[in-house]
Amino acid sequence: MTKVRKWGCMGFVLPLLLTVQLYAQGADSCMMCHRNETLEMKRNGRSVSLFVDARKIQSSVHATLSCTRCHTGLEPMKIPHAAVIPPVRCEGCHEVDGYGGSVHARLQEDGRGNPAAGCKQCHGTHDVLSPKDPKSANHRLRADVGCGRCHEAVAAQYRGSAHGLALGREGVGSPGCLECHGSHAILPLDSPDAALHKTKEPAFCLKCHLEDDTVRTEVGFPAAFMAGYLDSVHGEALSAGNLDAAGCSDCHGSHDAKAVRDSASRVSRWNVADTCGRCHVDIARTYGQSVHGRAVAKGLVDSPTCTDCHGQHNIYRVGDENSPAAAKNVSVEICASCHDSLRLTQKYGIDSDRFSTFNDSFHGLASRAGALEVANCASCHGVHNILPSSDPASTVHRSNLADTCGSCHPGANDNFARGAVHVIEARNPESGILYWIRAIYLFLITVVIGGMFLHNLLDFIMQARQRRALRAGKQPHLWEIHYERMSLGERLQHAVLMSSFIILAVTGFMLRYPDAWWVAPIQGCCQGVFAVRGALHRIAGFAMIAVSLCHVLYLVFTKKGRGLRRDLWPRWQDARDVVQNLRYLTGLSRRKPLFARFTYFEKIEYWALIWGIMVMAVTGIVMTFDDYFMALWSKLAWDVARTIHFYEAVLAVLSIVIWHFYFVIYSPSTYPMSTVWITGKISEAEMAEHHPLELERLKAAQEEASESA
Repeated sequence: MTKVRKWGCMGFVLPLLLTVQLYAQGADSCMMCHRNETLEMKRNGRSVSLFVDARKIQSSVHATLSCTRCHTGLEPMKIPHAAVIPPVRCEGCHEVDGYGGSVHARLQEDGRGNPAAGCKQCHGTHDVLSPKDPKSANHRLRADVGCGRCHEAVAAQYRGSAHGLALGREGVGSPGCLECHGSHAILPLDSPDAALHKTKEPAFCLKCHLEDDTVRTEVGFPAAFMAGYLDSVHGEALSAGNLDAAGCSDCHGSHDAKAVRDSASRVSRWNVADTCGRCHVDIARTYGQSVHGRAVAKGLVDSPTCTDCHGQHNIYRVGDENSPAAAKNVSVEICASCHDSLRLTQKYGIDSDRFSTFNDSFHGLASRAGALEVANCASCHGVHNILPSSDPASTVHRSNLADTCGSCHPGANDNFARGAVHVIEARNPESGILYWIRAIYLFLITVVIGGMFLHNLLDFIMQARQRRALRAGKQPHLWEIHYERMSLGERLQHAVLMSSFIILAVTGFMLRYPDAWWVAPIQGCCQGVFAVRGALHRIAGFAMIAVSLCHVLYLVFTKKGRGLRRDLWPRWQDARDVVQNLRYLTGLSRRKPLFARFTYFEKIEYWALIWGIMVMAVTGIVMTFDDYFMALWSKLAWDVARTIHFYEAVLAVLSIVIWHFYFVIYSPSTYPMSTVWITGKISEAEMAEHHPLELERLKAAQEEASESA
């Protein structure tokens, strides 16, 4: 039976009656005894203090409650109190969901005496503060203090982690114990219902690192990078229930997660191979002995490690075509990033032409054509076991080349080691005919394409001067009032025309140049691509004819269309504008011609488009229904149609690239792009510069309308 010490509390009753301020009704009687700092009792042979600090109670959230509200069944007016006093039951007032099934509650109930957090262990006894109070050990910024009473080592790790440092530095945004583990309903990590169960961990971490813009900005990685894990080989395996797959904490750590730029981080380039090696043991050991692994161990920051080749979050299986380490990608996306870098090759004294010469070799050309069985860089040099060619253990050492080549070429012998593997393209007259072929083609390209740029170059120079004068304040800025340039219907027509034109150009030249550099990737994407190409070409052709017919109906039967036709119709003034504009562009005149709704170069393009569509439609129909027209007109007619169709297509594409793109993209007054085809609007400044007569007409119409109103 518990006994109170002999000096008890009764000797202090009279002095304590003089207390002026009592903090709650009914508490004064209790405090007559419990204000005594020496008051104690024996429990299980141990001295237990019965002192209660009134100031803590007064500052707690329970300041207004009486003592017996919590301490029930103690017979308060009987001293000593009841022999067996029931423990305080917080759940009498507080309905806490989830605690009963938590790991802490289970430990308390297992009867083995395991220390586990109950209400008073986390919230305290008489000094209970609101979790929102910054002084509370349960405040989100100090939760590591409260949890650290039991989890001391973990709390110390957390304080040195990226999360802990960010929490202390900024006070917001970084997660503490409660944000990750929860408050009352804390479950074991191996419980499928736990918020941090391994299968739920990626989604949990991405709540901050992907969905929170502030956190993502602080971390410094874009959304696509953060979300890349979900589609990776690790993410897919984990989502399928494979608990051996790497999750966030396997790579970054849990309580000790550090920023990647921290040299102590598990995912810093100095440690990432060891981190990956926890699962990929043999590969990590092989990599550590390679030229790359040894360079990293020496502190060479440019040497590739696991994440440089395989990626960081978006790691795919090597057999996945999206993986940079896939057979079709490894040379271009991985090896070239270092071995085709002038900075790195000069810095470390390695040959700068290794990738370019491979790319021009048979292996490189076949690989670029989409052949997956052809040798790439890794086929010869190895993957994780890459060594210098001077190392006798290297797969490309002269003594091993026969075996290396023999893996693809049965019967390879020492002759395979003779001669240059990386063939160097000759760029001097000693190369003979290859040099002269290259020189002649460069000359032809320069002369032909240069002449087509002449008109636009003159216009570019003049507009560049005007832009400089505008920036210098020598020309006035106009208010950004916008006028309609293209109606919605016209923009839709343009969209269909543009889409069909692009499809026609791509699919048409694919047929004419099946071995072109840009055709090979398309051809290798799937079987029967050229059959699909033919169908797409015809569909796009009929779409262009259909939208052209709709345009004709628009010009004839709508008011806006008739106005468009009227304004686009050629006039003698257009010829005079051509002469005057050329004089202006060449500096022979200071007067720039004033254009109405459409300039002469817009009219030229429009009517050239009309003509081109007619020619392409007629010849395209002849080629599409070849059996019929050859039977009707002969094979010669079909050949004529085919020839006209091809050269008209070349003319159309070059006209779009050199003429149309200049005025809607490259022109200094338009760059980076005219948005009229998207918004249908043109600013007053653009109207004043390019269509002053039209602007004058529109303003006059507005004034007339306002006066009549």
